[in-house]
Amino acid sequence: MNKAFGIINFAGNHIKVDGLQDFRPVGAFSFLGRYRIIDFPISNMSNSGIDNIEVFVRRKPRSLTEHLGTGRHYNINSKRGSLNIMYTEHGQIGDIYSTDITAYMENMDCLEEMKQEYVVIAPSYMVYKADYSEFLDAHIESGADISMMYHSVDNAKEAFLNCYVLNINKQKGVLSIEQNHGNAKNRNISMDTYVMKKDLFIELVRKASKMSSMYTFSDIIDEESQNLDIRAVSHRGFFAVINDFNAYYQANMSLVNPTNASSLFDKDWPIYTHTNDSCPTQYFEGSKVTSSVISNGCLIEGTVENSIIGRSCVIKPGAIVRNCIISADVVIGKGVHVENLVVDKHARLIRGKRVIAAPDKPGYVKRGDKL
Repeated sequence: MNKAFGIINFAGNHIKVDGLQDFRPVGAFSFLGRYRIIDFPISNMSNSGIDNIEVFVRRKPRSLTEHLGTGRHYNINSKRGSLNIMYTEHGQIGDIYSTDITAYMENMDCLEEMKQEYVVIAPSYMVYKADYSEFLDAHIESGADISMMYHSVDNAKEAFLNCYVLNINKQKGVLSIEQNHGNAKNRNISMDTYVMKKDLFIELVRKASKMSSMYTFSDIIDEESQNLDIRAVSHRGFFAVINDFNAYYQANMSLVNPTNASSLFDKDWPIYTHTNDSCPTQYFEGSKVTSSVISNGCLIEGTVENSIIGRSCVIKPGAIVRNCIISADVVIGKGVHVENLVVDKHARLIRGKRVIAAPDKPGYVKRGDKL
């Protein structure tokens, strides 16, 4: 799709994932043991024929940079395509200055050099499947200035808090954008996914930068909603926003259910990721695994129930892992019982025999910790 290039935006200041975010950006979070969250928007772009993608990163870039590499594992055209990592290096103090507008302004030379007429912008902290080529074609046909994706939900009182919501009219025109403070259960959650002409995008970024140092791209879209023709496009299928720790846990655990997983994964719409060569998982005598997602390279000698196990993990004899998300290279020791936890990579749970959190408030074991 030579008509558009892609931008993957970083998580804004309204996204707070305690624990995990201390070590890497949200886009680098492990997902379902095999993927990273950023694999989904990049794969959507790659499958849609977008071969030039700009990935914006603002802090703790190492994990994400290592995972992205050259970007060739995303099936981007090897001759004319490219995946570029765009860093923001502002000298201002405080998160209020660290916005996507700041990042765009710092990399404006690169954005202006893009040859494509249109730009598709997607977030690095949402998980969904979407064909951006259809999105672009519908936008062009509508004649709108900007098109935005949204997902209708009926649980906005307890979920999607602080996410942006769209107020739309009967003709699907966007009237305004506001944050969800849990005041109503039925809301149209903005997917922070846009399509527009590159020239309009650059014009809006420059305007936002002049209006306020703390403006985000959502702010300028809201500001201009009365002046521009902004259309809302509905999305259906699996949709998850990783906006806090519980949302991360629930998004992963919901996909243990094959019905939910089938609405996200499709053999004709592959999700690409950085892979490594390792042995298949070994299940030893006495092990028991039910309703779980197990990655390659693991040694399973204990019991695993309704859990997600990352690459190269070891579950020792007599260990019980229940309702947990276990990241890569974790050891659950002999006789250890863990339940309702997110265990970050390289952790060793050996001496703490029972580490159990409440089902409605999952616990966290930090990266590299020993219990």
